[in-house]
Amino acid sequence: MSSDAKWFKYYGDIPKTIDYPDISMYRMIKNVQEKYPDYTAYDFMGKSRTYTEFLDEIEICAKALLEEGVKEGDTVTVCLPNVPQAVIMFYAINRIGAVASMIHPLSAQNEILFYLNEAKSKLAITLSRFYDKFEAIKGKSRLEKVIVAKIGEVLPTVKSIAYKFIGNEPKVKDQTGVISWPDFMKNGKNSIRCITYEGKGDDDAVILFSGGTTGTSKGILLTNLNFNALAMQTKESAQCLTPGDTMLSIMPVFHGFGLGVGIHTVLSYGVKCELIPQLNINEFAGYFKKYRPNFMAGVPTLFEAMMRNEDMKKADLSCLKGLFSGGDSLSIELKKKVDTFIRERGANIQVREGYGTTECVTASCLTPKDYYREGSIGIPFPDTFYKIVIPSTHDEAPAGQLGEICLTGPTLMKEYINNPKETMQTLQLHEDGKVYLHTGDLGYMDEDGFIYFVQRLKRMIITSGYNVYPSQIENVIDSHEAVLFSTVIGVKDDYRMQRVKAFIVLKPDFSPSDEIKESIKAHCEKSIAKYALPREYEFRDSLPKTLVGKVAYRELEKEEEEKQKTLQNV
Repeated sequence: MSSDAKWFKYYGDIPKTIDYPDISMYRMIKNVQEKYPDYTAYDFMGKSRTYTEFLDEIEICAKALLEEGVKEGDTVTVCLPNVPQAVIMFYAINRIGAVASMIHPLSAQNEILFYLNEAKSKLAITLSRFYDKFEAIKGKSRLEKVIVAKIGEVLPTVKSIAYKFIGNEPKVKDQTGVISWPDFMKNGKNSIRCITYEGKGDDDAVILFSGGTTGTSKGILLTNLNFNALAMQTKESAQCLTPGDTMLSIMPVFHGFGLGVGIHTVLSYGVKCELIPQLNINEFAGYFKKYRPNFMAGVPTLFEAMMRNEDMKKADLSCLKGLFSGGDSLSIELKKKVDTFIRERGANIQVREGYGTTECVTASCLTPKDYYREGSIGIPFPDTFYKIVIPSTHDEAPAGQLGEICLTGPTLMKEYINNPKETMQTLQLHEDGKVYLHTGDLGYMDEDGFIYFVQRLKRMIITSGYNVYPSQIENVIDSHEAVLFSTVIGVKDDYRMQRVKAFIVLKPDFSPSDEIKESIKAHCEKSIAKYALPREYEFRDSLPKTLVGKVAYRELEKEEEEKQKTLQNV
């Protein structure tokens, strides 16, 4: 069945289709500046810039890029956290028609080398504390120059002076191929070059790196339209963005969720970005007290950490107009806990789950504002169509039947760079004439068009010939009164092929004990088939996370593999 069924019954006056302008991302922000010139575009630790001041910074930076020889179509690597230099550079790159390759500053030097070579970058920007990684790979890529920035350079004067003494910002010696951020911007101020590029929607704009559908790192090429459509779709579906509001921009700029929603969407509608360069959960309550943000987007583990913070128990969250979860699956039980937590602290909203992949920038589906269907990730954005197909086919599955989630719409990537084979596997032309993204995710659609995510196809556990879905087991475990959250994996087993193992983080008021373990086991036995029951329960204070805060279940799988190898060698 089509995912647009009964659209207006649940989405009210949200448009089914949108007219997307054929412009660049920069032009979207320029349009806001012309409308709200004195509104604040971003704030960073007390230093704010209006939209007019922000556009001036972008223009100077864009001319500085031209002075460095960057041309339309060239790639510039941005290896920064959520700092002003990252946002200025991102739009300056777009201003001149170049492509921004966004990478994590905590990446290992060999990963950075891979990203540079994949994107064919000739210029990069990073913080001084990360420059040693670029120094170590000098001469192994097309990189001609590195711009070195410091956080102290963009702080208010008093904080800047203090930061020189307490900040970890090593001095990078003057040398060929290195330019400081102040000198770089000075070159832009002194430039007499004219910027002639007029951006179009289909122009290449951004490269984001993701695991792709096969797990190996892929460069995802995205266009101006991809990002602008996301912004317009999110605004219409969220039904809560108002010019002058504030977004707590915690999700990182190298990630589609952080860049697409936390930065571009809100800046496209006159909302202020409160840039948080590194999340310190101990300061979380202070963010709400000081900034009074109206919106926050994060991964489930962020909300779990928020609820564990003692100071957050006294926080006033009445400022919140929108709380969005993405990047990983939000369990039914964790959603209930978050909703209760924020409402007890004055927020008259629910946490809303989105779903998407980096291959379509980020979210393409969202829980309605005032309605929730248990377990559902919502209804697709305007102009976005979902289809559940029988795996390895284009055949549509009946309502309620598990299959692979496929989607199509204006946010679909152009390609995986340098990888036409996987591009063809992932973007497939269906018999209805539309190109669909095959997500590699398992889910289903109900009769009303609500989408349900189950898990990655490859995460399925096969035990004694039965298919077991970890997320379903996690939902049951998470509903126990002592459990904060859990992760379930399959462990190699000579008899069953795989056995189910659960890793559990308890709520702060509970401590691991045999009694708690037996209680959780008994709880599971009431709701889980015998073949799918965990054979092992292990308590942890925390679980390993990926760079964007998802639970790194693959690390847990590797731990178990190493344990088995050790036992075999004893």
